[in-house]
Amino acid sequence: MKTLRTPDERFADLPDFPFDPNYADIDDGEGGRLRMHYLDEGPRDAPPVLLLHGEPSWSFLYRHVIPPLVEAGHRVVAPDLVGFGRSDKPTEQADYTYACHVAWLRQVVVDHLDLTGITFFGQDWGGLLGLRLVASDAERFAGVVVSNTGLPTGHGPASDAFLEWQRFSQESPHFPIGTIIAGGCTSDLSAEVVAAYDAPFPDDGYTAGARIFPSLVPTSPDDPACADNKAAWRSLEGFERPFLVAFSDRDPVTKGGEAVFHAKVPGTRGQAHRTIEGAGHFVQEDRPHEVATAILDVVAAQSAGTGGETLA
Repeated sequence: MKTLRTPDERFADLPDFPFDPNYADIDDGEGGRLRMHYLDEGPRDAPPVLLLHGEPSWSFLYRHVIPPLVEAGHRVVAPDLVGFGRSDKPTEQADYTYACHVAWLRQVVVDHLDLTGITFFGQDWGGLLGLRLVASDAERFAGVVVSNTGLPTGHGPASDAFLEWQRFSQESPHFPIGTIIAGGCTSDLSAEVVAAYDAPFPDDGYTAGARIFPSLVPTSPDDPACADNKAAWRSLEGFERPFLVAFSDRDPVTKGGEAVFHAKVPGTRGQAHRTIEGAGHFVQEDRPHEVATAILDVVAAQSAGTGGETLA
């Protein structure tokens, strides 16, 4: 497949982003190679926290979440999904599928880094992809936090807000990444922060992955990802380690989506679930301290042995 690589100078002097890049060389599934970027902060032998971004952001989204986790003694890994951030960007929308994203991510987390004892946080597509890894490699995950995400199987109607987003991603002649992210936040983003979200995309030729992502969300039972997501749910229905739900209160796209996790995942029992108030879709941007606190609460629950148990 044909790919583009964002020039390094696009990532110079980003606000509050002092992190060094790391790269994994992975199989693209078609006989070629892709370079996938990830942040890797904190001691390499410390308990790992895996942070996964969604659409259309990149690991810059976690710049204020990472420091308190490192200060608490963790190794923090935050990949850029293929098509985003410093990772390579296939130029054709058809190059991206749900299954490909799962396979690409697994090569980094499992094959390249061989992470174990993971505490995972996923938002938006970070949840759709990361939960597939939790399902397939459950023995590697010690705890989970989800926010403003899901694992759709194509059953039940998608929200009007999401269907409108799908249409916009395919039909808009201009796809202003930074402005889109700013629109999903309750806080006012500075011009420098908006520019940082635009940095991976010098022009529209780099945005094939960002544009196609909304269309890869299963919204009907005949979607090619439905069977795999149903199988993932069957695995999650047996996941008894701590599983905390922390959706925000001002995200129209995923509102109400937390209920299915409470109903199906036994690890949710006894956890300190919360609604993160005053945050929009990009909760990491609006309330980074609350996100870090939720992650550390799940780490504490692991030590206390509260996963899947009902607290007295």
